[in-house]
Amino acid sequence: MNNPVPGETPRPGGALEGAVIAVAGAGGPAGHATLLRLAEAGAVVVAADADPTRLAEGVDAARFAHGGATVIGDTVDLLHLDPTREWAERTEREYGRIDGLVHLVGGWRGSPTFAETDLADWTLLHDLLVRTVQHTSLAFHAPLARSGNGRFVLVSAAGASRPTAGNAAYAAAKSAAEAWTLALADDYRKAAAEGARPPAAATVLVVKALVTEAMRAQKPKARFAGFTDVHDLADAVSRLWTTPTEEVNGNRLWLTQKP
Repeated sequence: MNNPVPGETPRPGGALEGAVIAVAGAGGPAGHATLLRLAEAGAVVVAADADPTRLAEGVDAARFAHGGATVIGDTVDLLHLDPTREWAERTEREYGRIDGLVHLVGGWRGSPTFAETDLADWTLLHDLLVRTVQHTSLAFHAPLARSGNGRFVLVSAAGASRPTAGNAAYAAAKSAAEAWTLALADDYRKAAAEGARPPAAATVLVVKALVTEAMRAQKPKARFAGFTDVHDLADAVSRLWTTPTEEVNGNRLWLTQKP
């Protein structure tokens, strides 16, 4: 596959053919599914995760499933801004452009009741769910705008809109991450000349929870009502480049029933 040419939006074989998409938090099941889908669509996929073993599994699976696909793995500490900026700069320098950043860094902590909330959970979730979004958005903000059709994609949870007593820390962190992403969207909106489309889009995909084939196999009688399959999430991610930038920017796309 030829490297993309800066300033040219890749289109020949489809919306993602030749596009350069970075995936943060690519080592989990959602990350693996997303790598597979983006590679299938012809994108150059640059994946990052803090766990090199899980990351390598996802990268190898995507390469094996789609022979000839360019799928690169990079161990990056997204809890710190400088390494995240270095990752973005290295990716743009290597491939000439960045057309997307899919943020899949996750984590969960909860408590039986509100009064039993452990504030150590908030510290952990703030780092995982908020700090990493801050770092990836700041690092990829300009490269995505230079793409001309960039996408910053945050995967969030329905709980951010309807917090429950035992999920105070988790819901608050998800809500903060959404607010940060929508602030990025507003920046892209303001960067557009009057009547022109934004140079990039920031958007939020909302799920109740994610389900995998392994989870279904472990609990064959479970319904997983309202859950989103990780492959359906990956499909939703890939479709974001086929929707006009101005329709994506600043919007929440619900992949489950709204609360």
